[in-house]
Amino acid sequence: MEKDLRGKRDYRFKIANREALIGVALALFNFLWWFAFAYGLGDESPENYSYVFGLPAWFFYSCVVGFVIMVLLVIIVVKFWFVDVPFDEDRGEQS
Repeated sequence: MEKDLRGKRDYRFKIANREALIGVALALFNFLWWFAFAYGLGDESPENYSYVFGLPAWFFYSCVVGFVIMVLLVIIVVKFWFVDVPFDEDRGEQS
């Protein structure tokens, strides 16, 4: 357990750990999205590719759509699940 200088459990570590796990989950989701579309749709001969806006479908869905989805997910997570935590020791105590 992480403790502050007075030996009390600092609640900020619980928040930081939760937000770090959310960040890892988002990174894993991003990789799985990219991998599924890049190797799922891109695992055929280039002559058989379908195209979206002039890009191969596997690239469009894995890189372009994946990027847009990740930006939206990060905005939602930061807006609704992340909280402001004071870095000051004096203000870091729970009342």
